[in-house]
Amino acid sequence: MGNRTLNIVLLTLVLANAFGQQPMGQLPMEKVNPILPGYFADPTIKKFGDIYYIYATTDNEMLASGVPTVWYSTNFEHWYNYTMEVPSLESVNLRNFWAPDIIEGDDGRYYLYFGNCQAGCNIYGYVSDTPVGPWEKLNKDDSPVIAHNYPRKGFPSLDAQFFEDSDGRIYAYWGTWVHYNGGYAVGELDTDSMAEVKNSKNIPLEETPEPFEAAYMMKKGDKYILMYSGGSCHDETYNVRYSHSDTPYGPFVPGENNPILSTNEEGTVHGPGHHSVLEENGKYYMVYHKHDYPMTRGGLSRQVSVDEMVFENDSTIRKVIPAHKDLQDLRAPDLPRNLALGAEATASSFYHLQSLQYDYAYKPSLATDDHNATMWKAADNSFPQQLTLDLGKVTDIKRVMTQFEFAGYYYQYKLEHSTDGENWNLYADRSSNKTPGSPLVDDNDVNARYLKLTVSDVEKTGLYAAVWNIKVFGSLFEIPLDLQGKPSNEDNGAKSAHQKLVDIDAKGFPSQNEFVHLPNSGSLGGNFEKEGEVVIEEGEEGIRTFNFTKGALVLDQAVPRSLEWNGAFTVATWVKNPQIAKEGECLLSWCDRFRFNLANSYNALHFNSGHYGAAAHLDGHFDMGYNTLPTANEWHHIVLTFDGVVEKIYVDGQLDNSQNMTLASQITNAKIRIGASDVGEHFSGHMAFLQMYDYALTQKEIGELMLLTTPLRKK
Repeated sequence: MGNRTLNIVLLTLVLANAFGQQPMGQLPMEKVNPILPGYFADPTIKKFGDIYYIYATTDNEMLASGVPTVWYSTNFEHWYNYTMEVPSLESVNLRNFWAPDIIEGDDGRYYLYFGNCQAGCNIYGYVSDTPVGPWEKLNKDDSPVIAHNYPRKGFPSLDAQFFEDSDGRIYAYWGTWVHYNGGYAVGELDTDSMAEVKNSKNIPLEETPEPFEAAYMMKKGDKYILMYSGGSCHDETYNVRYSHSDTPYGPFVPGENNPILSTNEEGTVHGPGHHSVLEENGKYYMVYHKHDYPMTRGGLSRQVSVDEMVFENDSTIRKVIPAHKDLQDLRAPDLPRNLALGAEATASSFYHLQSLQYDYAYKPSLATDDHNATMWKAADNSFPQQLTLDLGKVTDIKRVMTQFEFAGYYYQYKLEHSTDGENWNLYADRSSNKTPGSPLVDDNDVNARYLKLTVSDVEKTGLYAAVWNIKVFGSLFEIPLDLQGKPSNEDNGAKSAHQKLVDIDAKGFPSQNEFVHLPNSGSLGGNFEKEGEVVIEEGEEGIRTFNFTKGALVLDQAVPRSLEWNGAFTVATWVKNPQIAKEGECLLSWCDRFRFNLANSYNALHFNSGHYGAAAHLDGHFDMGYNTLPTANEWHHIVLTFDGVVEKIYVDGQLDNSQNMTLASQITNAKIRIGASDVGEHFSGHMAFLQMYDYALTQKEIGELMLLTTPLRKK
């Protein structure tokens, strides 16, 4: 088939997408500025002394399973991130530090509580002499402060918040998936040990209508205000609600104007919830999380925002209007001027997200707009990448603060300065940096007009050079606490070899029922060992295929590191599925679903009608099905791509579905399996051809590959 046919096919693909749904573009972010740069959720805000602290779930790192983290600030403008030292359990290496809360005890010590579902859904407690640790276990035997199955069997103990009443008694409120778990729980904390909750009971569901999780208790006058989150944390239905009572145990009366915080009409505040409240100078502020934009699939790339919360009276809260007022009452006056604000920025490249849902550009200018909802992101995950600022004139530069996309991973970089944009001198060299954090602060004393940031590497495979904000100052100022994080023990992320890793074509082998192994023609080499029932046959159309029933072809080579974590990939195959089941029907698997058993730590290509559909991630909130299910008993060219930002599924050359994802692919014990997953889920059909790449093919390349490899072409 010649170039004319190829051009017609590619034109058809373009037109098919052009007349589909209109993707969402740049949103007016000026009214949607999260206070923290990065992905954090379930915020608890406290003020100890003159320092504000925000304890949060570290999001979008292994599916809300990132490091235990705290942010701190004295002026509500400059926030500093620190990874806390929290001991693990003896029985399991902790990775879940969910929904933290903290109490200052009468003894002057600090008591920190985290939820965790690795050894049952429990609340564990820790103690320290400072608000940031290092932390010691409250219970040396690893027993939880609030255990799973308390106050009744089957109740998951997560999302605990503690409330100290005016008489000094401390009450705990907790529970998640409450709508089918019998209502939130309330109990009293033993203030002698701070390590046990007693006198617990469930709050009847009718007293907190439409609940989901995240109970929060506060007091206004003589009224106890039990606030909570309803809807689903994964989508736009998430919201904040409340009920009130005359006692900490209830009974509670639902607020008449629920919900008081919801997704707004513009979509700039999407899925807000799981909040805490700061009282400052007689005013109340709700600190909550919302989804990122463009939104990562499943809603677990959340960001922390703050809005004023106003009481109509002691038992009625007005609806919160996101970004209705700025936070000048909280911000300290006379803050040093950010010389980079609005500065002209250029970059070696920038990422243009084009999918069915979005048409969004991560432009260099987004690194100098001082907005925590926007960032510059390089065009791909190759290194080095550069971001250059023009400050407009030669000026004193004494401090540069860089906020990279992920605060919990290290970035390696250097900063250079210049007066003319041509001759460069070193400002700071972090090319061997292994310490995560945000911002990364570099001090010097130079006169320059231009600054150039060169990002040379990153901790995790597949992550991009990406910066929320880069800020430049002509003077030094005090950094509260000035904590130093621990260096990571991890090596730098693996790089794509930009190769075809796997290549197997049935037409290259004779028809046979019995074979032991088949060679892999891709760069990984090795052989595919047959497991179970797989035969090579020639069908009625004269097409030679691998016919799978309950079998697989398993490569005897290790899965390469370029496919770990957030590594890019493409899987392309020609298949014919006589009957399309709702589940199973795995075409290719290359991850270990058991190492962490988290949705974004597993991915595989499927061909079924259920939610696994095309891209399986172990959870319907994250899986990607087919928008239009390919017809049964016909040949289809199916391609799954991931470039480190967006997954796309193509059917017969057309983009069928897409979603933003951040993966944490686990490959340590995995095998590349054709025709089955690591737990079976066998494909029951014909496959003529399969290739796998360690980078994402473009739509044009996919169209060309489809024509080049079609088993339907005339001989």
